[in-house]
Amino acid sequence: MIGSELWHVYALVFGAVLLGIQGLYWVLFKERREQKIVNRRLALTAQLANPAEVLQALRKERGIDFLASIPSLRPFNDLIVQSGIRLSGAGLLLAIGMLSVLAYLLFSFAVGSALAMALAVPSAIALLYLFLQSARRRRINAFGEQLPDALDVIVRGLRAGHPYRVALGLVAREMPDPVGTEFGIVADEIMFGLEQSIAVDNLGARVGLEDLAFFSTAVNIQSETGGNLAEILSRLSSLLRSRIKLRLKVRALSSEGRLSAIALSLTPFILFMVITLLAPDYFVSIKDHWITWPATILGLLMLVTGNVFLYRMVNFKF
Repeated sequence: MIGSELWHVYALVFGAVLLGIQGLYWVLFKERREQKIVNRRLALTAQLANPAEVLQALRKERGIDFLASIPSLRPFNDLIVQSGIRLSGAGLLLAIGMLSVLAYLLFSFAVGSALAMALAVPSAIALLYLFLQSARRRRINAFGEQLPDALDVIVRGLRAGHPYRVALGLVAREMPDPVGTEFGIVADEIMFGLEQSIAVDNLGARVGLEDLAFFSTAVNIQSETGGNLAEILSRLSSLLRSRIKLRLKVRALSSEGRLSAIALSLTPFILFMVITLLAPDYFVSIKDHWITWPATILGLLMLVTGNVFLYRMVNFKF
């Protein structure tokens, strides 16, 4: 009798844990994924009734005005725009300040306060630049994967008899970011009187994807000479899918080289940590030797040089 009652308790506990895990999955993953389906432009459209205000808000979110006004800093502003990160001037200064403090605290233990203060700000800027480069690369890859599907949506809209701008609006409504919002900006710019060629060229500048040059060339030539735009974009979609397949195949074939580069790069640092744990006084005893710092600098230079060669061997542009 007691065993039967315990079985019911165990069953109820199991069901409660299962429901708890399901609820946690819903809150942390599924709901978040469903929210990503609604792109940024549609979210702003629900908040702002005027399409002009939506376009203005999206433009303000891309880049920082004072960086764009300085020619020498314009490439850095383009990097922020293409990364897709909404960053204001105050946010940029705050990020550099926080990273500078963190870099100073790390360097102060290794090289002293004076040199750490000199290295803090350049290191913070370098870390921020690497982060933006990584975000830009992820966004460009996501856009490149979505672009053939976006072209198919435009083709279906054109074949159904919709004008080109309306077909772009279908992409803006049906597809998630980054494609949905970016094509929505193109549709809004054309609607508010900007020339079609300029709006499409602006898309390439905002995204940074090289394959968009095919799209802008096809659209601009068709607008000047005429032709079946649906057929052109359909062939372009097939071409882009073939390029993606080839790129993934090359990435799979070069995966061994990339793993070798990662392993060879991490090995010196892993050995340093292992030796420090096994013999804490080992590096302290050789720190003041005259050959320690020249050997360390030479080793780091050789490591960077080897990584550059390995990177060029396993990364191809086509």
